[in-house]
Amino acid sequence: MTRPLDDIFVLDFSTLLPGPLATLMLAEAGAEVVKLERPGTGEDMRRFEPQLDAKSLGYTLLNRGKKSIALDLKDAGSVEALRPLIEKADVIVEQFRPGVMERLGLGYEAVRKMNPDIIYCSITGYGQSGPKRLVAGHDMNYLGDAGVLSISSGPVDNPTVPPALMADVGGGSYPAVVNILLALRNRDRTGEGAHLDIAMAEGVFAFAYWAMRRALFWTNRCQMVRPV
Repeated sequence: MTRPLDDIFVLDFSTLLPGPLATLMLAEAGAEVVKLERPGTGEDMRRFEPQLDAKSLGYTLLNRGKKSIALDLKDAGSVEALRPLIEKADVIVEQFRPGVMERLGLGYEAVRKMNPDIIYCSITGYGQSGPKRLVAGHDMNYLGDAGVLSISSGPVDNPTVPPALMADVGGGSYPAVVNILLALRNRDRTGEGAHLDIAMAEGVFAFAYWAMRRALFWTNRCQMVRPV
């Protein structure tokens, strides 16, 4: 049985949740995914609890069906070692802070010289540009910055913590997959690759839809009745 992405090769530089979940969804649709990990220790999630038979269940859930290779990206010659995989890749997913892949010689422009039609997906908290581009954050930071926490139940100074990682998944993984698929479709039509800038803090704005429509309604209504 063929699957939609049977002919797609993905090179995965991501760790923890947003990127690995995105590449897992691509793998389950048939893509071949090769994951880059640090020599010796591998990615951090390998050491997360709970463990079963000395294997992290969190890591296993997110990386099943993928291949994995160990490579120190800071070593001289690492880029050339990766060149055959980069030239073969249809999609690259990375989750470093802006500028890190460039320093490693693996930024979008460098990769595009090796593979002009690559779909290069960068997942960060606040995007590749802007005043917070280099700020570290977690799921709760992105939800707070997007205003989602302010509309959750509970008092303003102690909002209810959402029972799910909404920013990582809903603002990171899902937008990454959707835009990768759209970029692949566009490449089928035009032959052009793309650099996808996925910002988790921006992605979770969609979860505030009901609040935004009410705010727009009341803003417009107040303007309509404003005395001259």
